[in-house]
Order: sequence, then structure tokens, then C-alpha cells
Amino acid sequence: MNSNDYATNYSLKEICSLENGKKYLVTLELPLSYGWYSDVNFVVKKGNEALYFPLQHKKNEDNKCYFEGEVCLDTRAIYHYYFTCKVNGFLRNVVNNQIRESKDLSLSDMEKLSVNFETPDWAKGKTMYHIFVDRFRRGSDEAIPEMPRRSVYKSFDEDMIVGPDKNGIWNADFYGGDLKGIEKSLNYLYSLGVSIIYLSPIVWSQSNHRYDAADYLNVDPYAGCNDDLRSLCDAAHRRGMKVVLDSVFNHTGNDSKYFNEYGTFDNIGAFQSEDSIYSKFYKKHSDNGQVYYDYWWGMKNLPVCDGNSLEWREFITGEGGVIDKWFELGIDGLRLDVADELTDEFIELIRKAVKRNKEDGFILGEVWKNPMRMGRGYIESGKGMDSVMNYSLVDALIRYFKYNDIDKLARIIREIKEEYPDDTINTLMNFTSTHDISRIINILSAYDFQEYGEWAWNPIDDDRNWQKNYQLTPEQYKHGRDMYEAYCFILNFMPGILSIFYGDEIGMQGMGNLPNRRPFTWNYMDKKLLRFFKELGKIRRNEEFLETAGLNILDINDSYFMFERILNDEKMLITVNKTDREFDYLVPSEYEKSDGGVYTLKKSLVGHLNPYGGVAVKSKK
Repeated sequence: MNSNDYATNYSLKEICSLENGKKYLVTLELPLSYGWYSDVNFVVKKGNEALYFPLQHKKNEDNKCYFEGEVCLDTRAIYHYYFTCKVNGFLRNVVNNQIRESKDLSLSDMEKLSVNFETPDWAKGKTMYHIFVDRFRRGSDEAIPEMPRRSVYKSFDEDMIVGPDKNGIWNADFYGGDLKGIEKSLNYLYSLGVSIIYLSPIVWSQSNHRYDAADYLNVDPYAGCNDDLRSLCDAAHRRGMKVVLDSVFNHTGNDSKYFNEYGTFDNIGAFQSEDSIYSKFYKKHSDNGQVYYDYWWGMKNLPVCDGNSLEWREFITGEGGVIDKWFELGIDGLRLDVADELTDEFIELIRKAVKRNKEDGFILGEVWKNPMRMGRGYIESGKGMDSVMNYSLVDALIRYFKYNDIDKLARIIREIKEEYPDDTINTLMNFTSTHDISRIINILSAYDFQEYGEWAWNPIDDDRNWQKNYQLTPEQYKHGRDMYEAYCFILNFMPGILSIFYGDEIGMQGMGNLPNRRPFTWNYMDKKLLRFFKELGKIRRNEEFLETAGLNILDINDSYFMFERILNDEKMLITVNKTDREFDYLVPSEYEKSDGGVYTLKKSLVGHLNPYGGVAVKSKK
């Protein structure tokens, strides 16, 4: 009797789409060699809930016993499933085409299934460039108009304010980076392999970061105008690029047409009267009969919007609303700011509005922790976001390089593989830095960070003046760059989107979240680092299979990180040295000789890693 006599097999065949789900024909083949089968079930794990679907015996043929059943499953980003049966009266599990003793299963033992959930192909495994618009490039020749409570620098070379200005106002200093400047830089972005441009908020706002909207329907005058956004999107599309816009629907600015605390706008705002047409946009609470507005984290310049308000929802997601307006100008997706503070129902309405405009519109959420463990429908409902910013992986990778935290990196990768839907994994935003943390070159170079803090990028000292004046020594910078290139070499081959925060590719520094927003230094670039990033972009363009290839971790130790990417008959082995030592390493036999391509870092070789070096090698077909 050969091994095939004990093999099991199964299939899920889609029968039809339902209004809110799909119907499948489930088939299970079991070997008659084991004995008598009864109580055969297809078991689906929906979060912590297990759904049992009985399968009926259909026939015996070629030493196989066949069971079938029709199963209807609601729309959901991820289900985990397996089979159970009784064999000669004893309960057994059927997983990974094997019959096993009945016992608790881990998610890694189960298969994954998504129902009516697919992320856009154009976002999978691509390279993204994250632009803080005011600080990237000015392309307009027109004079910047004067506006209340704002100051404007004459040159990108002027030193920035880190903290409140002379009037006590934060983030009111502008350099005038605009949409035309980005459009003029598309060739530069293309040279980096960029196919997705992620813009920080561009709507009319009261601050340079523009996370405090004043008018959702118009581009901020310092960033350009609505036609400039249309022109940028058109130009990007001609180069095969997509544009994702940062959207802030949790709060507005207090200096906005909707709240209008300063009377800047020619209408009655919510601050001025509860009878304002905008009053229902905002959250309120009562105290001793007095009504007060809620403010985000207590900041009086950020009144919180009411995600349960029909008026607010209609304004943002309704026909002809804010989202329709932005997509009409040509954008391809949204990044949802503080997505964990938006209601699930509101996020679902946002998705409907996005898909109404573009079937392949992309929705990326700012969720810092594992989105599948928060008891929310961010992704798992299949009706919300496509993916999230991958803070967990970035934090774990930094800790691996800086503090040799092997266990956390292994655990986080295992969580992502087991708990996230595959389409989400392939579109996770794996970033170098963001506008909310220190620059990656500082994080990896300096010791001024909290090893045991919640996040690896939190500086020990929160003194703004210290952060502003912080500069790496040449020795620190060199060490940090070596480590940074090894870090990015890993990130480039991991599933998901490689997101470059503007300036990280040329070695810009920034200790703390405000100093990391300095103007792009067009007159000074680390050209060696820039060449490195251009090579990464070429790899991603050349190796298209990486966009959806699976991930197999082979080893994470205190010297190197080794993993595979696998899709059908294409396989690649990636090994990266996290130390300042050189050494030989054992290469699996199938990769010893390759005609499929070899990519190296720090002149490493297959089987030999130089300090902070790396090798990616494809197996011979």
C-alpha cells in the first residue's frame, strides 16, 4: 500500500455570488484505508466562532470516499477552515491533507479563505513614495498669498520652527511645497521605481501638516488648486502611477468653515451657534445642562466629528460628497487618518463611496496595532479597509537590528501570516519612516531611544529644541546607513508595499516627528544611498512574482535573517546580515546554483555575507 492510499484531498468551488457573500461546493476525499467515516464536517472559524457545515457521502471510488456539501458564506476578508470527521467512531481533524487526532488547532494548521474581498492588483507589492506636501518641492512661480495666522519662508534653506511660533501657534510655518512641484518631480519618483504617490492632506487647512481641515472641497492655496490636483493625477496616470490621498474624517480644524471659531469664513459655524447647519457634524457632551464640543485628545484646535451623524456621513460619503469630489479630480485611493477612531459603519460607507467611483479604489488605514485583534470590522468584515500601515512589522524589524529581539520579529511575522488575509498582506504599508516618528537613519544610528518603550522610535528626551538641533556624527551616520540599507533590503523583499518617506532615500535626518518634516534637501543628497534605492526599485519592477508571492521564514537568529518568497514555480531565497561581521552561511541546495538572478548588498556572495550585507537568489527552474 503506497502513501497515496492514505492521502486526503479537498476543493472549494464557487457556485454563485450572493447579495452579501458566495455559495461554494465543498468536496472532501478521504482514503478508505482508514476505515469507516461518519459525521463529516466542513468547519469554518469566523473570529472566535466555529461554524459547522455537514458534508454528505456521495460515492466510493478508487479506494476513496467522497463527501460533498453546499456552503453559503457571508462577505468577510478572512475565514480559517478545516474538516472534522469520525473514523471508526473516533473524532479526527483533517488538516493539510492529513487525518490527525482531534485536538486544538492553531491558525497555522488551517487554510485561509476570503469571500468577496480583494485588494487592487495595482497596489500589491509596489513601491510607494510618501510626500509631506508643504516640504517637498515648490513648482509654482506665483507669489504665496498672505493668510491669517500663517508665516511663510522665503527659501527651502531657511531653518524651520519646531514648536510654537512667536504668537504661540503650532505648525503655522509654511515653505510652500505644492502639487506642481510634485508633478515636476515625477521623473525623479519614477527613477526610484515608485508607482504609488501617497500625499499628506492637501485640503485647505490651518496648519502645515493639514490634518485640521478648513474646507474639504478645495486644495489649500499654498499647495495649489483643484485643477493642480487633476493635472498631477493625469500626469501620474500617464506614467503608470497611482495617487493616494490622506483623508482626515475624525476631526476638523477649529479655524474651518464648519466650526469657524475665528469667524474667518462668511458663514455661521458650529462654534458660533448650535443652530448652525454644521453643528450636527460634531460630537458634543453635556455638563450641568451646558453643551460642550469634544476635542481630539483635548486639543482645542481639533473639534471631533460625529461618525454617527447622518449629516456628517452624507457630507463625506454621500452622492456628490467630499469623496466623490476628490475622485472626480483623479485620485485612486484614500489613506484614513486615525482609522481606529472612526466607526465601523462610517468606514463601510467610505468604502462604498470609494468603490462607487473606482472599483479598484484603494483604502489604507492608520491602525498601529494588529487590526485583526481589535474586535472591529476594519478589515475582517470585508466591507471596510483593504490594508493598514504596518507599524508592528517595522517596530519588530527595528528592534531586531538594534536590540537583537529575535522573538518579537518571529512572533509578529507569524501573526501577520496567520491572521491577515493574503490580499491585505500583499498591500501592507511597510515604511521606512512616516511623518509621525523619527527618521529611520536616526533611529538606527543613535542610542537615544526607549528600548523597552511601547515603540522602538520614541526618543528618550522629548525636548523639542534638543530634537531640532540633533545631528549624527559622521561615524554614527555611516554606521546607521549600513544598518539602514540592510533593513531596507529585507523590507524590499517582504510582502506588501515598500513605502519611502520623502527624503529617506537621500539620508535626511530628523529626531522626533517635527524635525523629520524638514524641507527636502534638493541641493544635498547622499548619492550613494540614492543609488541604493534606485536599485531596490529596479528589483521590484523586474521580479513581478514578488507582488503576490507567499512568505516562508527559514531562520531568524542573532546573525542573519533568512526567508523565501514562493509563487508557483518561482522561488527566491533572501538572506541578510544584521551584524558588522562577515561570515559564511549554509545555502539550501536548490539555491546553490542559479540561473534565475542574484541580487546582492555590500558585495556579498551566495553563501558569504559581508557586514550588513545581503543576497537574494532565485532557484533554478
